[in-house]
Amino acid sequence: MTGSPHPSDATARHRPWPLCRRCCGVALDMGSARTRAWITGRGMAVDVPTVTFPGTGAVYPIQRGTIIDTPGCARMLQRLLADRLPRSTRPIVVVTAPVLDGVAYRTKARTAVEVLRPLSVLTVPSARAIALAAGADVHRPLLVLDIGAYLTEVVLLSDGAVTDARRTALGTSDLDEATPPEQIAEAVASMLTAMVRQDHTCLTTEALQRGILLAGGGALRPEIIHHLTGRLHAPLRVVAAPHTAAVRGAAKLLQAAHTHPSASPPLPPVAHPR
Repeated sequence: MTGSPHPSDATARHRPWPLCRRCCGVALDMGSARTRAWITGRGMAVDVPTVTFPGTGAVYPIQRGTIIDTPGCARMLQRLLADRLPRSTRPIVVVTAPVLDGVAYRTKARTAVEVLRPLSVLTVPSARAIALAAGADVHRPLLVLDIGAYLTEVVLLSDGAVTDARRTALGTSDLDEATPPEQIAEAVASMLTAMVRQDHTCLTTEALQRGILLAGGGALRPEIIHHLTGRLHAPLRVVAAPHTAAVRGAAKLLQAAHTHPSASPPLPPVAHPR
């Protein structure tokens, strides 16, 4: 990297949050069912249904992990966060994104976040954010299972990068008499079986032996965990507060983003004596 300021310059510009009065950061997890935001100095500031009100009733701008209404997302963020952020600062924003369909999601999410006038917008795969929240060793093969309200995603991480990923449009909100909890367990087992069969490096097998990291609202459902344990024959490690793991992992990334030179506000001009 060229043109970066000396480390002492970055230290001078940035004090640890929340002491740095010129800086603000937002960790954002916009899911199909709920939107959560963590703000520097305030912690978890938003945990509400993902919904907007354009004047004709409630509209749900994210469905099954896909942003279908970008302006609606922008209106929602304006309503939820604009008054919670200091008016004199431009925030650094870290947004979680599903691994599959991630490119389209990230593009639309960045557009929606512009309503907050961000200094910079960074995106992170939800699975990696979950691993960071759990304090997992991301340098070794790791399987992350995220069971949400409308989407279930299985992701293989290796050295922190996504190696493989599968998902099904099935979540906790779909459970009823016609869709019992074991159906989610069966779908997860099928995805893992396909990953093992197509993996010629044995990374998936090694990750299975380590245990599957389980997050999302589904990790709070004992009946789902029961069927997963009986069907997968692999250790399950439930993340603490699994429903907020993604946004908490994104919040951990904010500190690194905070001190990165690209996120530094411009220094005032130096006055030279005449």
